[in-house]
Amino acid sequence: MSTATAGALFVLSLVAALAVAYRFLGDYMHRVVTGTKHNVLERTVYKLIGVNPAAEQSWGSYARSLLAFSAVSLLGLYALLRLQDFVRLGGGADFAAGVNERMWPHLAWNTATSFTTNTNWQAYSGESTMTHFVQAAGLAVQNFVSAAVGMAVAVALVRGFARSRTDKLGNFWVDLTRITVRILLPISAMAAILLIAGGVVQHWGDGTLVSTLTGGQQHITGGLVASQEAIKDLGTNGGGFYNVNSAHPFENPTAWTNWLEIFLLLCIPFALPRVFGRMVGDNRQGYAIAAVMGILAIAGIALTNAFELGGAGTVPQAIGAAMEGKEVRFGVSNSATFAAATTLTSTGSVNSFHDSYTALGGMMPMINMLLGEIAPGGVGAGLYGMLVVAVITVFVAGLMVGRTPEYVGKKISAREIKFASLYFLVTPALVLIGVAAALATGNWKTQANVGPHGFSEVLYAFASASNNNGSAFAGITVNTPWWDTALGLAMLLGRFVPIILVLGLAGSLAAQKPVPVSAGTLPTHKPLFIGMVAGVAVILVALTFLPALALGPLAEGLR
Repeated sequence: MSTATAGALFVLSLVAALAVAYRFLGDYMHRVVTGTKHNVLERTVYKLIGVNPAAEQSWGSYARSLLAFSAVSLLGLYALLRLQDFVRLGGGADFAAGVNERMWPHLAWNTATSFTTNTNWQAYSGESTMTHFVQAAGLAVQNFVSAAVGMAVAVALVRGFARSRTDKLGNFWVDLTRITVRILLPISAMAAILLIAGGVVQHWGDGTLVSTLTGGQQHITGGLVASQEAIKDLGTNGGGFYNVNSAHPFENPTAWTNWLEIFLLLCIPFALPRVFGRMVGDNRQGYAIAAVMGILAIAGIALTNAFELGGAGTVPQAIGAAMEGKEVRFGVSNSATFAAATTLTSTGSVNSFHDSYTALGGMMPMINMLLGEIAPGGVGAGLYGMLVVAVITVFVAGLMVGRTPEYVGKKISAREIKFASLYFLVTPALVLIGVAAALATGNWKTQANVGPHGFSEVLYAFASASNNNGSAFAGITVNTPWWDTALGLAMLLGRFVPIILVLGLAGSLAAQKPVPVSAGTLPTHKPLFIGMVAGVAVILVALTFLPALALGPLAEGLR
């Protein structure tokens, strides 16, 4: 069997599994977010935090609750990181006196911001910097709740479409609790058991001393890896227990665990359109959004594989593929598919070295992020990002025919398009301003490469941070005060400014009365609309980022 054929079968098996998840996981999540009964654990949580689960919130109150929770999460994680030398529970990194010399304030800020914003950018080596306690009680906890925050925002936006003549979007604390308890925790537990069965490490200890082939000894760090790995991928987080992430055999031992991890990245984001369709009372709308996601995802995966299997360059062409930086246990195609999946979602988990990809192959993960990670995007963030693109699309279509646009029974007027337009502009502004600042201040000199590839490394870093992805072209020494601060700000603004705009859009939609379908209504469940949404997403990104791409990966790949 050829490499290309094996890669195609690998992708087709993922598509089949995701089709099943779309129906059954989507229906389950719909029952969770629309249910009114609360179990004992949930009622206990509400009582502890003083929340009335029956009380709903306006979009402003929902946003304030979300921001308050995230601020407490950020400050708490920052404190835990700075004080981890005094909280020596379990095993983990064997620090000399004064661990805070490793976790400097700027690095602790960057890390706390990264995990709170569901970015999981890592400017440190987990196995040598973090104790088991901090990995479990700090980082893994944020993997759960930051993912739940994204899903809660998506559900609130869908309620905006589904409801009418109200200022209520649900209760943030109820959404956060139910999503964590009923969706993320049970699926992560099952995934962790499967990963342990596949050979992923899971123990609370200091690791193992092994004899090397040369007769020496080496200390191999272990820890609570499988439990963190499961939510790392399921919650589209990406923060690895080890520095090399899913290229480490303790995190990703076999070809089938590699398949499972990619499936975990994609299953919730691809199933959420089913929740959208069910909540607005028209499953066809969910199918349409999922179809757009699928078209863009297949294109991204296919092109990444094509560029890497084509292997532009003398040596890659001589051996039949670009092997540098690839995980030899899995091969080029499985590595390229993982790279595409992790950047199509806002995950950042990697099983190969993106900086070593061919110029055009490395461009594809960059483009996946610059699309806004909407195919299918992060947990929750992908759905609300795609719905914003759909709103912009119906507005453009309305301009063509001189009619006030409508989407699933709601008019898209000046107020709604302002929210949508501002949402779209936030990330490009952060990326391009960040790249300009790095070049203007000379901070790009912390990298080993210059020229187009060096520019690509800077562009990738800000694309990853601003889109809350977390993967990297790891040729830059980013653990400096400037880079840690700048990327931390990009993560923070790239996460919460769009969220506020999405909630504002949701509130504006919920206040409207439904618009009946008429002969002039654009059908938003048919192939024409699906193609329009995909086209608008690609064209907007091309118009925004083509000059920057021309200076980096395109210049490198075409010279």
